[in-house]
Amino acid sequence: MPLSMHTVLFWQEQARRTGHLPLLQHHIRTMTSLAVDSPGLPYLELVVSFVLLVNVLHTYLDVRQLKAIKLPNPPAQLQGLFSKDLYLQSQAYSIDKWWFGLYHGIYSLAETLAVLWFGVLPWAWQQLPKVAPAAVAKFLDNEILHTIAFVLVISLVGTITQLPWSLYSTFVIEERHGFNKQTLGLFIMDTLKSLLLGLVFMPPLIGGFTWILQRAGPWVPIQLWAFFLVVALFFMTIYPVVIAPLFNKFETLPEGTLRTKIEELAGSLKFPLKKLYSMDGSQRSAHSNAYMYGFFNNKRIVLYDTLIKECSDEQVVAVLAHELGHWKLRHTPINFVMGQFIMLTNFLLFAAMRNAPALYESFGFRDSRPAFIAFLLFQYVVSPMDEVISFLTNLVSRCFEYQADAFAVQQGKGQHLKEALLKLEEQNKTSMNVDVLYSAYHHSHPQITERLRAIDAALKKDS
Repeated sequence: MPLSMHTVLFWQEQARRTGHLPLLQHHIRTMTSLAVDSPGLPYLELVVSFVLLVNVLHTYLDVRQLKAIKLPNPPAQLQGLFSKDLYLQSQAYSIDKWWFGLYHGIYSLAETLAVLWFGVLPWAWQQLPKVAPAAVAKFLDNEILHTIAFVLVISLVGTITQLPWSLYSTFVIEERHGFNKQTLGLFIMDTLKSLLLGLVFMPPLIGGFTWILQRAGPWVPIQLWAFFLVVALFFMTIYPVVIAPLFNKFETLPEGTLRTKIEELAGSLKFPLKKLYSMDGSQRSAHSNAYMYGFFNNKRIVLYDTLIKECSDEQVVAVLAHELGHWKLRHTPINFVMGQFIMLTNFLLFAAMRNAPALYESFGFRDSRPAFIAFLLFQYVVSPMDEVISFLTNLVSRCFEYQADAFAVQQGKGQHLKEALLKLEEQNKTSMNVDVLYSAYHHSHPQITERLRAIDAALKKDS
């Protein structure tokens, strides 16, 4: 919080010195004055209509995907690469997940509509001081403390209502298809750890956010953006060293041919590799992955033990060549900057709407206008923009995946990357047939057939 305030004050001082402060303040006030505060604007009805419209679109795409999943044979490009038995297994897994997603989606839709239409949020806000213990209730006259308690309660309720779905997904679907490796005790421990982390981190975040909303005035978009920038950097720093070890065990990858090959690849690309870890992903799931993290010249690579077990050394190195391609091509900072731009735009729109009386009244907040509630309601209102942003970011992500694959080919890892992708397809039992519209809308990665085709083209070009 101090850093975010310092950042804003710095830019205010620069604007004052250059004579642009009045002009800048005028522009921000003008934007704020554009708030859509018509008393008759039906925010609630518009949000409900959009939620239903999006659900219709998603259902249409889901039905198309189900038809693709049920095709009797894999795509021509994959025929002969997998056994018929494996194809049927992956098909059964995808169908089970499809039906689970359908029922879960219906429940989530009903829950969202009920919360909005029946005014659950304003009711919960009003009832909280009444049902809280006396020792707690006396502090809820303070809006910041009231907001923190409100968010903690609705977060806990959300965790409880989603718990049966998580249990079914883990111990029925994933178990049935051979992926679940965790015990019920481990599942409960993970849930409790997640709740504890929320209890630790959410109060200062929500409190700081609300404090800014109460005091920022016309500078609220910049201050909120600066605050969340600091928060993002903070969590990027502590997650791998504080939070992730609470859930998984990380061990230094032992000396051997795999470690040597990875270090040689990193050295050839001048990748500042400081640590190389193996993670016990098999403790919870048979799925595989690899990732890297770290700032500047302090990079670390993490390999799931399932990836090391199922793939050859050359295939693992090829997967890392792809990941290092993201680093070399600066995809991570590009994504970060894009995310910050989207966040700042979001806060600018919020500043223009947060004081609109119709926003509160339409959702049932007629007796009070809590600062944080405005942002919560705003998230519902701008959900159409979120759908568009999600679609566009998926487009960018797929483009980056092609580029990272091409980079791996340039490092001489193309053939091994193809083998690794096929091995991961087999291991993860991913649906081999994917509807083109469904994939374009939902997937951040190209289909396996598209990636193989692009790698083949790159190999042909390099030969």
